[in-house]
Amino acid sequence: MNWPVITPLLIFLITIFAVGFWANQYVIKTHSFVQEYFLGERQLGGFILAMTMVATYGSASSFIGGPGVAYTQGLGWVLLAMAQLSTGYFVLMVLGKKFAIMARKYEAVTLIDFLKGRYQSDAVVILSALSIIIFLFSSMTAQWIGGARLVESLTGMSYTASLLIFAASVTLFVIVGGFRAVAVTDAVQGVVMFTGTLILFVATVKAGGGMDHIMTKLAAQNPDLITPFGVGHGLKPVYVSSFWILVGVGVAGLPQITVRAMSYKNSQAMHRAIIIGTIVVGFIMLGMHLIGVMARAVMPGVKIPDTVMPLLSMKVLPPFFAGIVLAAPMAAIMSTVDALLILVSSALVKDIYLNYVKRNASIKHIKAASFGVTAAMGIIVVLLSLSPPNLIVWLNLFSFGGLESVFIWPVIFGLYWKKGNKYGAVASMVLGMGSYILFDRLHPNPFGMHTVVLPILISCAGFIAASLLFRHKAAAIPVKTE
Repeated sequence: MNWPVITPLLIFLITIFAVGFWANQYVIKTHSFVQEYFLGERQLGGFILAMTMVATYGSASSFIGGPGVAYTQGLGWVLLAMAQLSTGYFVLMVLGKKFAIMARKYEAVTLIDFLKGRYQSDAVVILSALSIIIFLFSSMTAQWIGGARLVESLTGMSYTASLLIFAASVTLFVIVGGFRAVAVTDAVQGVVMFTGTLILFVATVKAGGGMDHIMTKLAAQNPDLITPFGVGHGLKPVYVSSFWILVGVGVAGLPQITVRAMSYKNSQAMHRAIIIGTIVVGFIMLGMHLIGVMARAVMPGVKIPDTVMPLLSMKVLPPFFAGIVLAAPMAAIMSTVDALLILVSSALVKDIYLNYVKRNASIKHIKAASFGVTAAMGIIVVLLSLSPPNLIVWLNLFSFGGLESVFIWPVIFGLYWKKGNKYGAVASMVLGMGSYILFDRLHPNPFGMHTVVLPILISCAGFIAASLLFRHKAAAIPVKTE
């Protein structure tokens, strides 16, 4: 047990749980459990909105998996990762005020609520819930593995014991606090992530003898490390460019991010969040991935790339500061996991159980179902995480691509195309999910692009074709802006 490192992490975790118990008072007192537990009663200000988007998006992949890949691929992966700079801007600008207005009009608490109100289709609701459950298990598994790797590196305990400790802590936090706790702690975690990135970046440059010396050592190890194309020139321009779809524009189709765009209290909060979110995401993504590359000069020969960040922190920083810095990936992982648990719980309880199984459930029954489902999801993901891969980033990117292929066009066309109807939405979802899984299994990266590009194009064509073909069978629901 490395207590000087672990102590700041314990203080951080105690603070997070204190916020959870504070938020639990709102859950207990609220007259609308569903609105409070799953959406915090739409009261997020600009700073908290920005930070909850940053913290939800910045996950184990950003702080452990992504820098791990950068360690193996070099500066080319940093260039690719910077496609994420525009994430918050695209989500809030593309969805904009109209999404929040329509979500309130439909009394939507989740993305599925919005789609149900817009398309009036049970098939859309069921397909949406299934898609969230299928693809988010992959993403949650990546976060669980990242958290376990972090605890394992700090404590010296076995991977399995570390996994159980991390999973139990996060699941309990979500059950206690709900969405408000998740959002407020995301603000704390976003600040920790920003500060941790800054401290570790400065310490790594200093430990490496300056940027010039670091780049010289990297070139001596392998000249490909300092090119835009990665080791073995595997990062082709077409592949890197396609990441602007996966982690840039396409993020507007991620349910865990879009739900944030319906939770702010006014337009001023949205505008402030766009500015703050873009600056913070850009700094964290650039900083963490550059650190991953520089770590190869400071600490060559790491066998498991996902352990690079914790090992580097303990090497280049005094123990107490290492603990503060390692609170950043812990914050990123916890904030993403709690958001995903809330999302899967809402899909099962709010969108399936309350709509089709027990419509008139009491508040007490809804609470019990919500807490029970959240706990069950945590246990299932632990079982899926027992045999981890060396690089968790691929699990996360698989989840991103699948969700975007399913949701991006039903959301965007639902907002901006009055002729879009339930037939188009169903066709888009089926084609998006089916083609993505097919390409991922049989022919990943077609034409050198990331797998997500063709399924998004196919699902777009399917939405337009089916909406026009069946326009006489379905009266399009008017899309009102006010």
